Amino acid sequence: MRSIDCEGRPIAVRPFGEADQDAALAFARSLPEHDLLFLSRDITQPRVVAAWARDIAEGSITSFLAWDDGEVVGTCALVRDALSWSPHVGEVRVLLSPDVRGCGLGALLAQAMVDEARALGLAKLTARMTVDQVGAVGLFEALGFRAEAMLRDQARDRAGELHDVVVLAMHVARADALHGMFTAGEELGADS
Repeated sequence: MRSIDCEGRPIAVRPFGEADQDAALAFARSLPEHDLLFLSRDITQPRVVAAWARDIAEGSITSFLAWDDGEVVGTCALVRDALSWSPHVGEVRVLLSPDVRGCGLGALLAQAMVDEARALGLAKLTARMTVDQVGAVGLFEALGFRAEAMLRDQARDRAGELHDVVVLAMHVARADALHGMFTAGEELGADS
């Protein structure tokens, strides 16, 4: 379990367990609809959350929940499909309650999924969001993700309005190599 101080609020982060489905569903239903548009499934539906829990149990999803005073305030997931043409690719998903944004929780959750991807030996990660989610784009770019595709009119909200989705990607080995170069440079500078 990890934890973070979110502006005086202790937030605990732990793996999504079978018994957490109702709390995850309540969290999803508390979010603004626009926050959910990049997802391929509607996680405000009980059967979708049940499928999410099954996928975790079967090993195709790794997911953590962030808890504040007994309620879920954030979630992250690393989704992969060993039977696809891209078993070397994982998709990172992060969702946060609006009242915990800006305190570092999103970065902690996203980094946890990047670390998990490294541990699993994944070569590439993707993340999707609507183009107007500037904070989310910035968070992933800070981790080494870069824009790779724009999907025009990809998501349709309940009112029928269409939204563009941006796909960001990170090649894990390249990001590690760059990080190593900067770390080596810092170490060389420290000896000077």
